[in-house]
Amino acid sequence: MSTEQNSPTATTEQAATAIRKARGALTRYRVLAIVTGVMLLILCVELFFKYVVPVQAVIDYAFWVPFAHGWIYVVYLVTVLDLWAKMRWGFGRLATMVFAGVVPVMSFVLEKRVHADADAKLAALALKYGA
Repeated sequence: MSTEQNSPTATTEQAATAIRKARGALTRYRVLAIVTGVMLLILCVELFFKYVVPVQAVIDYAFWVPFAHGWIYVVYLVTVLDLWAKMRWGFGRLATMVFAGVVPVMSFVLEKRVHADADAKLAALALKYGA
């Protein structure tokens, strides 16, 4: 009998908690998408100066870029999985978000779209549950 009385409140509280967690995951994703995109562009510039127009000063200075991008990409993947799981999107969205970290400029474009989609979905949920 007490579960029926507390049911709407618990649902509203659960929705508010889920929305708050999803917004946190979205923020983490946005930051890592931008950082990963910038590091990928730096990696492209480094590869250009290494293989197309060999400039020894750039090659000597930028040896760390591939390693940094690789580890940042791993952290990016964790944030992608976190956001994807919290938003309950399909596998196509997951694959697109994963590929965005390795295709130059795609992370910036997709981040904007993902943010808009997630924000709209979370706003609708907040409206529906009054959270």
